[in-house]
Amino acid sequence: MFDEQSLRSTIQGVVQIDRTGAVTVKDPARLRTNVAAALARHAIFAEKAEVRDAGRWLLRKAGEAVGITSASILPLYRARGRGECGGFTVPAINIRTLTYDVARAACRAAKKLDASAVVFEIARSEIRYTEQRPPEYSAAVIAAAIREDFRGPLFIQGDHFQVSASAYYKGDREKELAALRALIEEALAAGFLNIDIDSSTLVVLERPTLDEQQVDNCRIAAELTAHVHKHAPAGVKISIGGEIGEVGGKNSTVEELRAYMRGYRKHLDEIAPGSEGISKISVQTGTSHGGIPLPDGTVAKVAVDFDTLRELSIIARKEYGMAGAVQHGASTLPEDLFGKFPEVETAEIHLATGFQNLIYDHPQFPRELRDAMYAHLAKAHADERKPGMSDQQFYYKTRKQALGPFKRQMWDLPTSVREALGADLERTFDNIFTRLRIQGTRAVVDKFVKPTPTAPRLAEHLAAILA
Repeated sequence: MFDEQSLRSTIQGVVQIDRTGAVTVKDPARLRTNVAAALARHAIFAEKAEVRDAGRWLLRKAGEAVGITSASILPLYRARGRGECGGFTVPAINIRTLTYDVARAACRAAKKLDASAVVFEIARSEIRYTEQRPPEYSAAVIAAAIREDFRGPLFIQGDHFQVSASAYYKGDREKELAALRALIEEALAAGFLNIDIDSSTLVVLERPTLDEQQVDNCRIAAELTAHVHKHAPAGVKISIGGEIGEVGGKNSTVEELRAYMRGYRKHLDEIAPGSEGISKISVQTGTSHGGIPLPDGTVAKVAVDFDTLRELSIIARKEYGMAGAVQHGASTLPEDLFGKFPEVETAEIHLATGFQNLIYDHPQFPRELRDAMYAHLAKAHADERKPGMSDQQFYYKTRKQALGPFKRQMWDLPTSVREALGADLERTFDNIFTRLRIQGTRAVVDKFVKPTPTAPRLAEHLAAILA
């Protein structure tokens, strides 16, 4: 039962709140070992919204009190654009399920390597099908950082805040943009101080010139950039990403990058003259989100165009002062390829499906739970089965859709199962982080990133809950 009484009992003797809303952690050891996880459960599963809000607020404030502060990675990326750091690729980890446990594993691996150049993110589509709104996601990640004593800047990112092309071109355009603006505001308030705007869905390759192909992408990216700046917490400059080619489409080119940046800067200067622009650019290099499943359930091999990544990263840094290019759809690539990304100075790499696969396919994952999830998919998502699709292909493509409806069952997995999953996830993160060369990046992050506390003030209804 996660209610007001259990929340007050959880923090008693550990977290103290004065009349102004200032938070003091009286017992950091108990906060780490017991209280952080309990607060996360209140923040996610409490029936009353007020109790969920209180749990989320407490995690933000307690995290800041012990040196864990949500931060923008912009200063690091601008330094990279100036040539003052480099040689590593920042992993951006999309966590679709068991968010607390997966984030703990990533924090452990990063601490072991003395690394803090790690981003935790969730995409607009993932928010929907995993049933994790931004305040819930950030609460789970902060709780994990507290549990593992992962101090310093904590980078939480809104990934693929994407415009639906069908809604934009064939539906209610203003409604679609209003939904994105509302999501941006919700994410910023929840401590997402890094936002990737994906309007690349609006690129129309059939138009005769590159400028015409990119014009809608440029204009909407500029409009949403200005909206991010307008609603950013006081004293914080948000790291914003743009995208020139939809992942899974044709490979990006230097000419497309220049066309995008011309149009984007023009529109941004018309809306908000002199505003900070994007800090990185997502490109298409031959991959696809989640990989391409074959009839036997294995994933097809893809060829990543590393020359494109290298060339676009160089242009992004030298001509526009950005950190470089961003690679999507990479978590299902062979692990021996990960070392190539820092070699070509890729700024950031987004990883998601591989961790989901590890969880679903783990030998200790309860078969009866997986069977129940697959039965749900067969009924609720039957319309997604394409002609000729094998069962293995259908479940591989759709099983992410079961993570929201079965969220509580995943959180309630036996401790032994979650520990086994966490151990294997940690080994996977350790390997990937090492290949991406982020070991020792705590020093460079601390040099450039000086996080500003952004947790909201204690509202009256929270005061009543926590009194």
